[in-house]
Amino acid sequence: MTTRQTATLDDQPTSVRAKLAAAWTSFMFLYAYVDILNFFTPGVVDDILAGKVFEFDLSQTFSTAALALVSVPTLMVVLSMTLPARANRITNLVVAALYVPVTAFNLAGASWLYFYGLGVVLELGLLALIVRYAWTWPRTATAATAPAGDSAMARRGRP
Repeated sequence: MTTRQTATLDDQPTSVRAKLAAAWTSFMFLYAYVDILNFFTPGVVDDILAGKVFEFDLSQTFSTAALALVSVPTLMVVLSMTLPARANRITNLVVAALYVPVTAFNLAGASWLYFYGLGVVLELGLLALIVRYAWTWPRTATAATAPAGDSAMARRGRP
């Protein structure tokens, strides 16, 4: 008779940095795919060929501003993995909060409300997740919070 062993999966905790980078990556995929799928909206390509995007004239200034706008969340992927914890937390909170109105602006003048509505809801959900991860970043105790008499020297075995 043989005995059967079952193994359980080892669910390793994911670092806050990795969660933030993954959320920003997902945000950028949505951001890009909403823009790409928008090309299939009737009249959009014709407007682009005529030099218009939404209400804006296509120009080097417009394209530079658009690139700058999408570069920030793109850079947040790498910054979330490399910035020191305190700067990382603050940067993620600030940038995610600033992108809420930017994301909501995409609904202005939208002719396909279900399409843009879903895109905006999903992007706002990811921004909320980013804020949550950054806001609840785990803290470690420092010497300032240690009980009286528990100095760094005493912890190292020195009086």
